[in-house]
Amino acid sequence: MLDLILALDRLGVAGTLVCAQEGLVAVAAQARGIDVVTMPMRGDLDVRFSGRLWRLIRTLKPSLVHVHSRRGADWLGGVAAWLAGTPAVLTRRVDSREPAWGRPKYAFYRRVIVISGFIRRQSLDAGVPEQKLRQVPSGVAPAVCRPTWSVERFRAEFDLDEDAFVIAVIAQLIPRKGHRYLLAALPALRAAYAGTRVLLFGAGPLETRLREEVDRKQLGDVVRFAGFRPDLLEFLGHAQLVAHPALREGLGVGLLQAQAAGVPVVAFRVGGVVEAVNDGATGTLVSPRDVAALEAAIKYLAYHPRERAAMSAAAREWIAEQFSMDEMVQGNLAVYREILGDDA
Repeated sequence: MLDLILALDRLGVAGTLVCAQEGLVAVAAQARGIDVVTMPMRGDLDVRFSGRLWRLIRTLKPSLVHVHSRRGADWLGGVAAWLAGTPAVLTRRVDSREPAWGRPKYAFYRRVIVISGFIRRQSLDAGVPEQKLRQVPSGVAPAVCRPTWSVERFRAEFDLDEDAFVIAVIAQLIPRKGHRYLLAALPALRAAYAGTRVLLFGAGPLETRLREEVDRKQLGDVVRFAGFRPDLLEFLGHAQLVAHPALREGLGVGLLQAQAAGVPVVAFRVGGVVEAVNDGATGTLVSPRDVAALEAAIKYLAYHPRERAAMSAAAREWIAEQFSMDEMVQGNLAVYREILGDDA
């Protein structure tokens, strides 16, 4: 979302980001020079959010409102735009079945952008008219994903030995991201290679429980809770592997960034992950919840550096060909032009 706003700005399309007061998104956006307005956003039942957003729309008078968030904004944001008489677009990113009460919200949007074929099928099942749907995958810029840190700085930052085999996990600390399956595989992975290290990037309500599980399994020497890192792309390319044991995923921008940085992926075969990762070429996909298969896939790549290097090269090419930033930007811009016509 932030990349899209900045890229559109370079094309002369000015944007203002409206986001929650307490989130990290506002911090990251402000750090990148994006115009930000924060306001309380408390979920689907926060009907006052519609009023707050409606007043802002009336003040800013945008040509179009583009809603990206769940958290109630997809419902209430559409209502606010409709009340203000401003055309609206919704991007649906999350792999989740739409409850019956949520389906009427699509009436408030001129177009619904989906980031993967999997979410497109879910949206059709939820009753979104096919003529409203446009598929625009997320994109990344490979040049931005190349590490700028030295290997030495990376090791020092995360207390890593020279022989460490570094597995990065890029995900919110929430149940559906499946951290527990990787933690279940770690004792065997550490026994197979003592230099195994896991960096958990992200924040979320599950952190306390995950820390307790790490302590219970005596994995404190293996796992590092690295938190949310806005500078992630500065060093991600120095990891040997990205593990993504999520049970649901719309596409997985972190997976795209990892591959653009030349880092192979081991993940569960779910949702849009099968579109994000070229199984067997840029990474390995295994059956969901299969801890033994997850462990075997990671172990194989740990012990076969040549295959890992081949995947690394293939991953960079895959992202450049299939998930370019320019195509994402132009895809979104094309949707805006469909709606606004000559005013775009």
